[in-house]
Amino acid sequence: MIIAGYIFSILMGVVLGTLGAGGSILILPILVYFMDINPSLATAYSLIIVAFTALVGSIKYITNKQMNLVVLSIFAVPSVITIYITRRYLLPAFPESLYLGQIIITKDFLIMLIFSLLMLSASYLMLFSKEIISSTSSNKLYANSKIILNGSLVGFFTGIIGAGGGFLIVPALVIFSGLNMKTAVGTSLFIIFIKSMIGFFGDVQAGVQINYYLIIMITICTSIGILIGVKYSKNISGNALKKTFGYFLILISLFIIIKEIMINFTI
Repeated sequence: MIIAGYIFSILMGVVLGTLGAGGSILILPILVYFMDINPSLATAYSLIIVAFTALVGSIKYITNKQMNLVVLSIFAVPSVITIYITRRYLLPAFPESLYLGQIIITKDFLIMLIFSLLMLSASYLMLFSKEIISSTSSNKLYANSKIILNGSLVGFFTGIIGAGGGFLIVPALVIFSGLNMKTAVGTSLFIIFIKSMIGFFGDVQAGVQINYYLIIMITICTSIGILIGVKYSKNISGNALKKTFGYFLILISLFIIIKEIMINFTI
């Protein structure tokens, strides 16, 4: 199963290298179902893997100057604050089990449930969203307030599930900041890098035990996949791969929901 996890890590990197976003959402199920890591701990591992993956993916955008530092700052600051608070204080304080009458809902079940629902949202955006159209407003205060709110929400959800959140960040940057898609993706990747590193730092401060060998191995596999994806991206239809990956996310999310219900609610 561990070998299969490494193989899927490479495939995840290929998706990231081809589409520029989306693949990192697979990190959590890879860690939980192939590497047999507890979901709460897996979110911490996911953060550091996503951070380095996003950094590798952002290099070409940085060299091409496809990054807006002003927008990055407006989005990143609330996102960083929210993810740090979530990882450092909220998640550790959350009870391991909630009792609703005779029903026991575990912390791990809630993490995987929230993750699968966000995965369904990502698949919907990949399958059914049309080309994002910029709607820059003359009211900069209104636009910036939307960016700040979105940054805070993305930081919160990233803190819970450990995913990058690029599928939420890119549309916000395009719609509210008027960035073109390539600049939005480049800015998004670096935002993901910053907030994921801060979130992981919160875990370290909270005393989470980290298997750095496993993290390094998965990061290497993912980076190899990214290089493959970037090299062959011109020969692959981005729209076709996007739709295929969208349907794949639906299957994975439904699998997670069914599996977690069977594990946690045996009749």
